[in-house]
Amino acid sequence: MPNTVETTSMSETIVRSVEGLRVTVAAWRRDGKTVGLVPTMGAIHVGHLSLVSEAKARCDKVIASIFVNPTQFGENEDFDAYPADEVHDVRELSDAGTDLVFCPGRDDVYPEGFSTIVSVTGVTSGLCGPFRPGHFDGVATVVAKLLLQCLPNVAVFGEKDYQQLLVIRQVARDLNIPVDIIGAPIIREADGLAMSSRNRYLSVDERALAPQLNRVLADVAAAILTKPSDCQSICRNAREELLELGFMSVDYVSVCDTDTLDLLKSYTGSARVFGAARLGTARLIDNLAIA
Repeated sequence: MPNTVETTSMSETIVRSVEGLRVTVAAWRRDGKTVGLVPTMGAIHVGHLSLVSEAKARCDKVIASIFVNPTQFGENEDFDAYPADEVHDVRELSDAGTDLVFCPGRDDVYPEGFSTIVSVTGVTSGLCGPFRPGHFDGVATVVAKLLLQCLPNVAVFGEKDYQQLLVIRQVARDLNIPVDIIGAPIIREADGLAMSSRNRYLSVDERALAPQLNRVLADVAAAILTKPSDCQSICRNAREELLELGFMSVDYVSVCDTDTLDLLKSYTGSARVFGAARLGTARLIDNLAIA
């Protein structure tokens, strides 16, 4: 058997092949260990590390994957510019207590002849779906592969990408993948900006403006509690406010059902407010529960 596990230090172990991943997981299983998975595209920040902490609280062993998935980037998106620093990312994940980092190459994930797409309907029809054609097919396909390659007990995803979280839950449910999909709370900067790898694209002036997205969404949530039948007009006013503040464009500000993401005209409980807006080259998304 080829050497498929690369040890970089006493505390940092990288595996680059599916074979090596499965060998390691099988050994843990024989020892009766439970396994958690944290899929990432690298550019590791405190938000990612909170997902590792959530997995560690639930499982004996934690794997983090690093793979910048080309199939979830559309035309004119930032695949070529997406930040990549494997040494930094592996060290951050290791210091947070990750037991193994899975760093497959593109050919390991999409070998020659690969022709399968996992596509989810329903929860992908609104919000980011129309603005990023094919994005959720790419997400669903790569995450289905990661779950089947690792077969963890638990996989943890951040609620900042709430629509993605529901897509992945649908995939696991529909394909009978025996993994508990956990949503972890959004981690924010001190000024309220949701942590994201793409925040590093912001200029100084854009970074100063960016937290207004969260503030406007919070105002929407408060207003809807006061006037629950006025969801559409409240969201329309919020979109206009973001443009007046200096956002280049606003893809949406919407109130949706928590479980189905159906667009709501009136709030009756169990809903979230979602927003997506552009500043410079960065597309910012955020959401919060209405309560």
